[in-house]
Amino acid sequence: MSRRMLMRQILPLDRDLEVMPLYVDLEDARLDEDKYVVGGNDAAKALNAAQIRQATGTGRRVAVDQLLDRTTFKVLAGQSVSFGSVFNGFPASYWRRYTIVDQVRLEVTLAGRGGHVVVNKSLANGNSQRIDDAVVTGDEAETFTFDLPLNSFVDGGWLWYDVIAGVEPVTVSAQWTAEVPEERAGHGTVDMAITTMNRPDWCARLLQQLGDADLKEYLDTVFVMEQGTKLVVDDAEYPAAQAALGDKLRIIQQGNLGGSGGYARGQLESVRKGTATYALMMDDDVVCEPEGIIRQVTFGDLCRRPTIVGGMMFNIYSRSRLHSFGEIVQPWRFLWMTPPDAYQHWDFSTRNIRSARWLHKRWDVDFNGWYSCLIPRAVIADIGLSLPVFIKWDDSEYGLRARAAGYPTVTLPGAAVWHVPWTDKNDALDWQSYFHHRNRIIAALLHSPFKRGGRLLRESLNNQIAHIVAMQYSTAELRLQAMEDVLRGPGHLHEMLPTRLAEINALRKEFPDAVLVPDRDALPPVRRAKANKGKSISEVPSRKSQLLAAAKAPLRQLRPPRELAREFPEVEVPALDAKWYQLAKFDSAVVSMNDGTSAALYRRDPELFREQMKRTVQLHDRFYREWPALAQAYREQLHEFTSQEAWARTFGIEESP
Repeated sequence: MSRRMLMRQILPLDRDLEVMPLYVDLEDARLDEDKYVVGGNDAAKALNAAQIRQATGTGRRVAVDQLLDRTTFKVLAGQSVSFGSVFNGFPASYWRRYTIVDQVRLEVTLAGRGGHVVVNKSLANGNSQRIDDAVVTGDEAETFTFDLPLNSFVDGGWLWYDVIAGVEPVTVSAQWTAEVPEERAGHGTVDMAITTMNRPDWCARLLQQLGDADLKEYLDTVFVMEQGTKLVVDDAEYPAAQAALGDKLRIIQQGNLGGSGGYARGQLESVRKGTATYALMMDDDVVCEPEGIIRQVTFGDLCRRPTIVGGMMFNIYSRSRLHSFGEIVQPWRFLWMTPPDAYQHWDFSTRNIRSARWLHKRWDVDFNGWYSCLIPRAVIADIGLSLPVFIKWDDSEYGLRARAAGYPTVTLPGAAVWHVPWTDKNDALDWQSYFHHRNRIIAALLHSPFKRGGRLLRESLNNQIAHIVAMQYSTAELRLQAMEDVLRGPGHLHEMLPTRLAEINALRKEFPDAVLVPDRDALPPVRRAKANKGKSISEVPSRKSQLLAAAKAPLRQLRPPRELAREFPEVEVPALDAKWYQLAKFDSAVVSMNDGTSAALYRRDPELFREQMKRTVQLHDRFYREWPALAQAYREQLHEFTSQEAWARTFGIEESP
């Protein structure tokens, strides 16, 4: 047996205090406030914690000079600090469930007389328990060792430590280790697969970050799939990134095949090269916590079976806010989502792990987004490459495919990136709506356990009618095109990959609701024949009112639009209020977009309504009748259109090395 480090205490690389709650928590440690006992022997000295804080002026904010280096933190006199945080708490239940580790050792090094470390655990329900503690009694640094079994973490729970300083400051560093078999003592290596498209500045900064981090012994090759016209090699920061990564960096230029085409190329290159243990999918527009890559590799190395290990996602614009803790595909609706009893947009600057019970449950996920997702090369070789679907649902389908083959996915706390949240995008209405709808149906045909995809067709019909009555004709048309393309069968997926984006963008330009105008004054002013009675556009109607609106809205669409509305919009609708039950009331409207950069003029068109409604009913009826045969065709050909050979032909490269 050998002892292997599982994770170490870390602090922010850029010394950014905004992210400090993800690393260090200054909430009071789990000790009695009335009296703080330094030690339990004759040399011990009782101190009042409140008096110490008052005398020293310590507060609940971290100063930059407390970050001594990447792994060492300075606790001020009288200050209590918890390392029960996202990046420094130990996610015991995940290690208990998925790895061969059954006991961990926590080693905490303190320097500063009176420094006190307290070791804690939590249960799946969030209740915490104090396990052990130790106190520095001399002037020299001391390392305290705690051996902690993992048998009590079946359903959830964390391990962490708190440090309290007495009258003197205390420096602290720590690591978690475990005894592992000799054959597991060495670490695996990673091929990075980064797909980029006209983001040379973001991509260059990411490459430089990877090169500057302590990752060289973990990185085998960093593949950058360059699919744009603004090249990363032309960015001012690229030379520094190239110097840092050296011969590990490889730029591959190819046509725009979307995220799935970029990641599939990285997967293909990794499998063909055959020297790395893992391929790590990563977006080009992320800020990475490099230590997370090491943790993903370490966790993957020690899993009982080959396992996909993903990272969490934080909001790059509000960096202490969690955007994605883990994702599932709800089987009846066949829709990816956060688990129902979890929370989105959780801000760790206001609520820490220890005070949030839901964070102590272990979340078993169906997939991990490819903003940071470590896939064993053996898994890729076994189940194939990404679906050829350009963007959307490639990562979720891959997780479902892997699970069906016996390979689980874990979203590992303590591994994370910062990324633009998808809630700030407009992808439900723009060109991406085609790929959302088409690829959701394809994934359901491949993996839904229900005869006709469960609720998917019903939701599709409801959503389609909602788009039409809301005058979102371009979106409705793209969704119809998506369904028609699915019916063409899986044999056309590779064929459509290089050309479909340009075709649907050209199609969208035929619809006024897709013409985005940055300057609101370029659109006509609002005028109405009848004055508004004062009801707010932000008012949310009752469920009963929404059902009545759903019944009436299609009938109203058959009437000719009001004469004045043909020239002037009747209302301005902010993106947050642009719901179908509001837009269906009007004959025209100026509607702003979610990203805040533009607006569009919606106009009701009865003839277009009739045409799209007719096709909508016909297509959904056809899907209902043909679903079983269509699902069989897609499932039978899955191996073929995700194979290395099929992708090699699409890339225009030789089918064998």
